[in-house]
Amino acid sequence: MTVVAVVLIAVVATGAFAATLARAVPADLGVVFTNLRNWLIGLLTALATLMLTIGGLRYLIAGGDPGEVQKAKLALRASAIGYALALLAPLLVSVLRRVVGG
Repeated sequence: MTVVAVVLIAVVATGAFAATLARAVPADLGVVFTNLRNWLIGLLTALATLMLTIGGLRYLIAGGDPGEVQKAKLALRASAIGYALALLAPLLVSVLRRVVGG
């Protein structure tokens, strides 16, 4: 019974998503690149913030254990890289726009 319910929900959700997608198709390529830039910045910032939180918590919980401190530092480094990529996202999308010709 649950399999039927899951399949039914998936079919209805797919149809609703397709209808929403059909209405959401932008007419201008510039809008696509703007949306892509905003999406990338949001995603990278959210992931970098998550890694910053994980790294900070690991550092606090490490209790002086060198292995855990090293893992915390790696998480904090990943966070810094994520924030750097979020800052570079507009540049990357701009380069992509020029390559595609949009």
